[in-house]
Amino acid sequence: QVQLVESGGGLVQAGGSLRLSCAASGVTSTYYAMGWFRQAPGKEREFVAGISWSGGSTSYADSVKGRFTISRDNAKNTVYLQMNSLKPEDTAVYYCALRRANGVPATTTLYDYWGQGTQVTVSS
Repeated sequence: QVQLVESGGGLVQAGGSLRLSCAASGVTSTYYAMGWFRQAPGKEREFVAGISWSGGSTSYADSVKGRFTISRDNAKNTVYLQMNSLKPEDTAVYYCALRRANGVPATTTLYDYWGQGTQVTVSS
């Protein structure tokens, strides 16, 4: 049974940085893509970033390009999201998701497993 556990969220001032981690357990191979999504109060869950199984392909939402970096360590079954130059509008619960296929679509329904989320709050 696949489980995803996020960590690294917290409260940070605008312009600051955070690094989120997502550890996957119960996976039997590394052939899976990973994505980060976020959901702010009253809004739909939205795609933030995704990474292919090898790490050779990444994708970002326009709103975070140049500020966020997704990476993964397959030896640790862990994916990271480095968030720099944070803005108040980045405030949300951040979720990691695993897709049992390659490719990093922005559609939530194409991911098979989800973590519980970690809160990121950026103060102005």
